[in-house]
Amino acid sequence: MRRLTVLAIAFAVAATGCSGSSDSADTVTVYSGRAEELVGPLIEQFEAASGIEVSVRYGDSAELAATILEEGERSPASVFLAQDPASLGSIALAGLFTELPPATLDLVPGRFSDVDGRWVGVSGRARTLVLDTSVVPPNDLPATEDALVEAEWAGRVGIAPTNGSFLAFVAAKILLDGEVATLAWLEGMEANDSPTFPKNSTIVSAVNDGRVETGLVNHYYVLRARAEDPEAPAANYFFREASAGSLVMPAGVGILEAGDAPDAAVEFVEFLLSVEAQEYFAQETYEYPLVPGTEPFGSLPPLDSIPTPDIDLSDLAPMLDLATDLVAEAGLL
Repeated sequence: MRRLTVLAIAFAVAATGCSGSSDSADTVTVYSGRAEELVGPLIEQFEAASGIEVSVRYGDSAELAATILEEGERSPASVFLAQDPASLGSIALAGLFTELPPATLDLVPGRFSDVDGRWVGVSGRARTLVLDTSVVPPNDLPATEDALVEAEWAGRVGIAPTNGSFLAFVAAKILLDGEVATLAWLEGMEANDSPTFPKNSTIVSAVNDGRVETGLVNHYYVLRARAEDPEAPAANYFFREASAGSLVMPAGVGILEAGDAPDAAVEFVEFLLSVEAQEYFAQETYEYPLVPGTEPFGSLPPLDSIPTPDIDLSDLAPMLDLATDLVAEAGLL
């Protein structure tokens, strides 16, 4: 891609000005819950610019978190790059992360990082309602997800009840609305015969194919679909009021205390927060850059304009088991 070529040149130039704190023989081991197709190009840019070799283990964020917890201080990983704050939170709760440097944490608004400084967000994914613009008038859309259990929305809203981002949304709803209200909402969606799908991308595909009118997803799936087919009818709708339905979930990174390459690990984290990397997230993966000063993809509203709920994202991790139990109790599994 032309943009990756530009980034390669930029980092090659930047490398000539590096302090040389890490020699070319250094290696940092990263457990990545982000797919190789998404972050592989960035990791290659880091290697070229820093001279640090990156050994990557790719996998599901929750599964990698479980692996790190099992390995404990024996884990070969120095860095955990995760798709969601819940996976990061589970490692933070276990006390396996070291506190990040204040200068690194200060690069990102505090609401997208751990309150104790153990992990920092690097890119953001907003929860939205995808809709078929040829069928659903935007003026008919509700202020929050709560209205989607009403009879007028029966059979019209796709959900992915086993997907990690949906479960994180349910966990946020528990924190905001309480267990009883969250279960009632889930039961309402089940009673409304809400179509279920395995993941966000299949919901967006179903909307584009006319199989369902709307669905609860992460915003960037719509942008990816539009990049492949500019005529696709699917569009994002951002809820007008702060609720779990307008949650912005950061992908984030933390440094493991027992890791054997702490300096290289810090350099890797700081790279993910660099202007070049933030622009990559914005333009190549369609996520929200979290470092102020980098603009999101052209069609997205500014991050500060989204009425996000006031919760500590690290608190999502302890709620995930309950969220899964409530989804099952409501009959959605």
